[in-house]
Amino acid sequence: MPAATHLDSIRKMGAGALAERMGIEILEASPERLVGTMPVEGNTQPYGLLHGGASVVLAETLGSFGAALVAGEDRVAVGLDINATHHRAARSGVVTGTATLLSGGRSVASFEVVLTDDEGRRVCTARISCLLRDRAPGA
Repeated sequence: MPAATHLDSIRKMGAGALAERMGIEILEASPERLVGTMPVEGNTQPYGLLHGGASVVLAETLGSFGAALVAGEDRVAVGLDINATHHRAARSGVVTGTATLLSGGRSVASFEVVLTDDEGRRVCTARISCLLRDRAPGA
């Protein structure tokens, strides 16, 4: 499937209310790699730094979409596990997440997600695994 078609599939699925509220934008999508951005402004904690939970939302959004592409149209991806290490603070601008497929089998897909700031410095590293299941009849 061409990359543009994967991106169209992701956009058709919709980012979901949380991702939309946080300003997440998907720029690139394939089963092997996804890239998306999120503004720091509006997603900060009381000290004015990017909230760690916001970083995890971006990571999970990218990894879950990637797992959905691995699963295909007849299957669904549901979150199984996510963990994140926060390396440095972001105070402004945009963070960019790049999700890279680590393993895409019949039942589980795992991605590493690296978030970087506007200067290309690593802000967060996350790993997400999703269970790939058959779609319920009629769903």
